[in-house]
Amino acid sequence: MIFDTRAFARAGLLGNPSDGYFGKTISICVRNFGAHVSLYHSPELRIEPQEVDRNVFKSIFDLAEKVDLHGYYGGDRLIKASIRKFLDHCEENGIRLENKNFSVRYHSSIPRQVGLAGSSAIITAMFRALMAFYDVEIPDEILPTVILNVEREELGINAGLQDRVIQVYEGCIYMDFDAGTVKAKNHGIYKRIDPKLLPNLFIAYKTDLGKVSGQVLNDIRIRFEKGEKLVIDTLDRIAALAEEGWEAIESGRPDKLPALMNENFDLRSRIMKISDSNKEMVRAARQCGASAKFAGSGGSIIGVYENNEILNRLVVELGKINARVIKPYII
Repeated sequence: MIFDTRAFARAGLLGNPSDGYFGKTISICVRNFGAHVSLYHSPELRIEPQEVDRNVFKSIFDLAEKVDLHGYYGGDRLIKASIRKFLDHCEENGIRLENKNFSVRYHSSIPRQVGLAGSSAIITAMFRALMAFYDVEIPDEILPTVILNVEREELGINAGLQDRVIQVYEGCIYMDFDAGTVKAKNHGIYKRIDPKLLPNLFIAYKTDLGKVSGQVLNDIRIRFEKGEKLVIDTLDRIAALAEEGWEAIESGRPDKLPALMNENFDLRSRIMKISDSNKEMVRAARQCGASAKFAGSGGSIIGVYENNEILNRLVVELGKINARVIKPYII
C-alpha cells in the first residue's frame, strides 16, 4: 500500500516575523506549489535521493550552479529529521509503533529559499505520511509545534510556528501566539478566516534571491533576547497589524489591508537588513498601484491589487526585474 501525502506553500499576509516572538500573524495556504511524499512498505528503511540530494555533477561549474540554486543542503536531511522527531514524539507519548519498514520518496514544486516555506512543507507532508503508515494521530493544534521542533531541535534552524500552522490547517488562518497560551499548552490560538472575504492577492518571487530563512532571522533573535527596545517595540507593532487586519476582514473592510501590509514591510525594514533586489521588487509593485510586503523571509512578496489592469501592470513591470507574478490558489 502506498501512502501519498501533500503539504502546500504558504504566504504570510500580515504579522510576520512576529510569530517567532509571541506575536500574531495571518497566513494563507498557496496551493499553486506543494511538497509530495510517497511512503510504502519495504524490507528495510530507505530514503530515495532526489535531484537536489545528488553528489554527482557534470563539472565544477555544474556543482557551483547547483549550490547557487539549491544551497548546500538537500531535502534528505528534512526527511531524516522528521523520522527521528516522529519516533521521539511517539516514545514520549507512550505510542507503540509496529515493527515495520518503509521506503520514502519526496518531490517539491515550491521555489527554493524564497520565503514560501518549502522546507516545512516537506516535513509536514512527511509527518502526514508517517502518521498514516503507522496509524498514529497527532492533534492539529499540536502537530505544528512538533514539526517546528524538527527544524529547531534537530536541524538548528531558527523559525516560528506560522508556517507549520498554515500547512497543517490550510486555507487562511489568524494566529495569536500569546506567550501564556504557548507556554501552557504548547500551541497558540488559531482562528479560521473565510478566504472569500480576502481582497485580490498576488504573489511575486525571484528565484535568484534564495536565502536560508533561519540565517536571515538569527540576528533578530539575538537582539530580541538581549531586550533591544527597537526590536521588541517593532515586533509588537507588527503583531498588532495582524490583529487589525483580522478585525478588518471579519468586519467586511478588506480595503484596510493594503496600508497595513505596506506598514508591515516598512516596520520590518527598520530592524532587518533588506537586500537591494528585494527592495526593488517591493518598490516596483507599489509603483504599479499595489501594496507589497514579504511573503516570508525574503525573495517573494505578497500584496493586494485593485483590478486586472493593475495585475497586468504587475506582470509586466515585475517581469522586467525577473520576478514571476501569480495569483495564489488558496482553496
